[in-house]
Amino acid sequence: MEALLVTTRQTRRWIIPKGWPIKGLKPPKSAAREAYEEAGIRGTVGAKAIGVFSYEKGLDANGVTVPCEVRVFPMIVKRQLDTWPESHEREAQWFEPAKALSAIEDKGLRELIESFVRRVIARKSPHVA
Repeated sequence: MEALLVTTRQTRRWIIPKGWPIKGLKPPKSAAREAYEEAGIRGTVGAKAIGVFSYEKGLDANGVTVPCEVRVFPMIVKRQLDTWPESHEREAQWFEPAKALSAIEDKGLRELIESFVRRVIARKSPHVA
């Protein structure tokens, strides 16, 4: 298992692809569109969110922020394009889970991904009686 992280446009911090809801699209389809635009990935998005995290979104250079809540959907990536709509604004990089957690500064996102990784690993481990 690997995690794809992208850099933010201004601060270049590592985050996951995310964005505003897209009118006319259900949340998983909206997540898939954002993943394509921000990271150039295509694949199958899970219908159920793996969790939620909150953060303060900076809106302008004057320090104006707005609280945002992000529902995160898992994606099985089938391909990654060489160029995509925001490839000139962001870097996209694959990380093994431990390195992804080290790269992410946002505590809420880090905790959500850590919890998801633990659940996936637990499902793959044989149960001991």
